[in-house]
Amino acid sequence: MGKAEARGGAKMSRGTGVLPAEQGGDVLEELQSLGWYHDNLTRHAAEALLLSNGCDGSYLLRKSNERNDLYSLSVRARDSVKHFHVEHMGSSFKFGFNEFPSLKELVMHFANQPLIGSETGTLIVLKHPYPRKVEEPSIYESVRVHTAMQTGKTENDLVLNAPSLGTKEGYLIKQGKIVKNWKMRWFTLHRNELKYFKDQTSTEPIRVLDLTECSAVQFDYSQERVNCFCLVFPLRTYYLCAKTGIEADEWIKILRWKLSQIRKHQDQRDATSPL
Repeated sequence: MGKAEARGGAKMSRGTGVLPAEQGGDVLEELQSLGWYHDNLTRHAAEALLLSNGCDGSYLLRKSNERNDLYSLSVRARDSVKHFHVEHMGSSFKFGFNEFPSLKELVMHFANQPLIGSETGTLIVLKHPYPRKVEEPSIYESVRVHTAMQTGKTENDLVLNAPSLGTKEGYLIKQGKIVKNWKMRWFTLHRNELKYFKDQTSTEPIRVLDLTECSAVQFDYSQERVNCFCLVFPLRTYYLCAKTGIEADEWIKILRWKLSQIRKHQDQRDATSPL
């Protein structure tokens, strides 16, 4: 995706994506002037911000942790947050199918509220840049009760704990439980819940699957369909099919990652709980 030499003749270190210091500094100054550039904000924090305080079409730009010449555009799409690469190519920026000769022209592109789509079929209009600085009240509550509990625990007993967000949404074809027919359903993944709805406009889910009860996610070749995978639960195995193999692979990767995070937190809790 990256180029060894950008349009303006400015060379990058081959394979590292490192820009000349003076040029990188200029770009950083330009980016810092953008009110919706969030610099070192993590993917997790971006999702938390947009899901809790943004709305459909809210977006922000942040550094990518993959390469020095990559940035991430995080976009709120209903109940999930999608992430897209913006590549700095020396003197230009590449986003989607377009290349912009300057940061100013890239910003003008966003000012015109472009419509973007992903492989899941979700279409998003970029409407609301999420500000880096938000007005906050200088109000603090007073501590009225503060009792030290003599439990004998130490700082080693403090377990960091927060559910991973890792959101995703899109249409999948699901096999029925009793009548083994296939129906298109809208799926959303948020925290440890996989919900499916009749369609994208429905507000009430048909069912909510608790991923803490899921034992496995894997490709499935037993159905007379392609791009299928299954989720194994104690009382039922759910069979799902995506439109493409790439999309099925994306769902499997994010669901397996969710399961690994659930097991990791469970192991941490078990290790710190008294015998």
